[in-house]
Amino acid sequence: MALVAYDPWHTLSKLHDDVNRVFQSRIGGLDHNDGSTVATSNWTPAVDIEEQTSQFVITADVPGVAPEEIEITMENGVLTIRGERKDERNVEQNGFRRVERVSGSFYRRFTLPDSADPEKISAHGKNGVLEITIPKGDKAQLRRINVKS
Repeated sequence: MALVAYDPWHTLSKLHDDVNRVFQSRIGGLDHNDGSTVATSNWTPAVDIEEQTSQFVITADVPGVAPEEIEITMENGVLTIRGERKDERNVEQNGFRRVERVSGSFYRRFTLPDSADPEKISAHGKNGVLEITIPKGDKAQLRRINVKS
């Protein structure tokens, strides 16, 4: 007989995680106040944002979405990524249907810092991963303004 450590909070923690997963899959993801805004969408791709010396790099997981079907726009300092993953499978067996992969439209928005150069943004996709490169431009110089009496 094996001894198992008893954790009284494990069941409650598991229930909390399950409830979060259900709500997240039903409403298309949650806004985690990470500088991005999630609009009404069916799913939300996972995104990494990295600041390098001369650029910002946004990497998004978009499996099943062709790169040419992704729309990226930049307006008023806000970068928008949108697209759609189409449902190609319909599995029915003995009256049961199981669909775990989410399909439908997605929409992500990111507010870029003033140092981002919107004219030189580039993007490419490969193997279900979208990479957006945003070069840094000249940073606005701090200017002190004297107040006259």
